[in-house]
Amino acid sequence: MDEDDGFEDAGTGTPLSAIAEAFEELSSNHDLMLKPFCHACSHVSVLFGSLGIAFKFAELEYVSKVRDLTEASEIFGSLNSILDYDVRNDTVRTAGSLSRNLRRVRQGLDLIRALFQNFLSTYDDSLKEAASTAYAKVCAPYHTWAVRTAVSAGMRALPTRDQLLIKLNETDDSVERKMRRYIDASLPIIEYIDKLYISRNISLDW
Repeated sequence: MDEDDGFEDAGTGTPLSAIAEAFEELSSNHDLMLKPFCHACSHVSVLFGSLGIAFKFAELEYVSKVRDLTEASEIFGSLNSILDYDVRNDTVRTAGSLSRNLRRVRQGLDLIRALFQNFLSTYDDSLKEAASTAYAKVCAPYHTWAVRTAVSAGMRALPTRDQLLIKLNETDDSVERKMRRYIDASLPIIEYIDKLYISRNISLDW
């Protein structure tokens, strides 16, 4: 057994190990509870930080929304209860509401998932194409022109593929395994969150 198969993949080594394990554990639950959801999401913040200024907007927004949801987990038990509360109060789309915060955190998880998929589909040293495509698909439709312009400019400062591997303390082999683990584990969670809105006749175009 090599190091990647043992120590790191056990979730006690690299940031990607911790993320993969947290979301695999989370995806095994039928009804997502808020506290473990926030705990898993908190690990993802490290990835945004590793991507530099291009994703600084995402890091700041994501971290603040996860923090708000974490504080709310002392009151609300499940993701379902958040939606129920805001639906009753007609505050689902209100700025600062927990349902809106959850929607933004979900976009952050999906952005990382899309970036990982693009990262694994090419061996280009530059991450610009992988990151730009992921952003355009997941976040750009909901961002203002000013934010989209700032992100586009920041793409020039992305780390190279090798630099990212060094930051994450991974090899080409280990990073592929762990990114795929996150991709597979996060998708049902993202779909679960979407269904929370759709089942209440709330559109996802915001």
